[in-house]
Amino acid sequence: MLTIYSDDHHLHHGKYELIDGQLTPCFEKPSRADMVLARAQAVQLGEVATPREFGLEPVLRVHDEGFVHFLRNAWSEWSALGRSHDMLPFTWPNRRLRQTIPDCIDGKLGYYSFDAGVPITAGSWKAISASANVALTGQAELVKGARGVFALCRPPGHHAAADYMGGYCYLNNAAIAAQACLDQGAARVAILDVDYHHGNGTQDIFYDRADVLFTSIHGDPRFEYPFFLGYADEKGVGVGQGFNFNYPLAAGSDWAVWSLALAAACRQIAAYAPDVLVVSLGVDTFKEDPISQFKLDSPDYLRMGEIIGRLGVQTLFVMEGGYAVEEIGINAINVLQGFDSVTAV
Repeated sequence: MLTIYSDDHHLHHGKYELIDGQLTPCFEKPSRADMVLARAQAVQLGEVATPREFGLEPVLRVHDEGFVHFLRNAWSEWSALGRSHDMLPFTWPNRRLRQTIPDCIDGKLGYYSFDAGVPITAGSWKAISASANVALTGQAELVKGARGVFALCRPPGHHAAADYMGGYCYLNNAAIAAQACLDQGAARVAILDVDYHHGNGTQDIFYDRADVLFTSIHGDPRFEYPFFLGYADEKGVGVGQGFNFNYPLAAGSDWAVWSLALAAACRQIAAYAPDVLVVSLGVDTFKEDPISQFKLDSPDYLRMGEIIGRLGVQTLFVMEGGYAVEEIGINAINVLQGFDSVTAV
């Protein structure tokens, strides 16, 4: 399987995030992608290619222009105030507060985010845009006929909506790739999000549409981030009604429980008969993940890949979460090897 990877991800390296009421060193760090790449090379998964440059046009097919402008210029506005430390928001326009975009960078940070897990540094925009190009390059390989491609994106994307960032995510790489598929001739695209945390941004982007089926298996938002989306009764609105399926699971869920949700999601995908499948590949479902509460083990990821492979659909795997850094490479690449073991037959 071809892997698309950009070394530019190292340019984004936030020092701290706000979690559990404390400023904590970021769990989302460059070594995550480094470990995945090293494992892909160690098992000889396939060629590793650098991304092409696609510009902002495919990004703006998914994201609000004002939001993208904010991301591109945030650091220059921040540093113009004499600040050299990481950017983090500290106030948000919640409920009855006025929904306007302030002129001040601190106000913009709050307006365009929903948590304080999105530090911005001097190199963040270059890494963010490179990550989107990684996904778009992978999508372009599908158009050429590839059966499966791995977009080793960092930073991840599935918590980013059209006009806000959060949860380590800035641009929604999976959504950008899915929209590119549609723009280049696909009639239907399915997205399967297997990250421990609900892909709220992806759901939000496609919630009122029927040309993208969104399915997500994740920790129940009654106890787990992002708390305010990901419930089972969220089915879509308007023409999108019936094209959104959430499978929230209890803390401690292991493969026996998790795989039942995967089977249900795969039945929905098969019935939808998509031209392309985009998998938001988070492996923070692993039993040793430091910020998650599922109990999957490394061999389970091989079985996960096999089940996805049996759908028989061209598939783009887009890297999302996974914070047990020593095992992230094994678990992510196990999914891809499981997929390849089916498609190679």
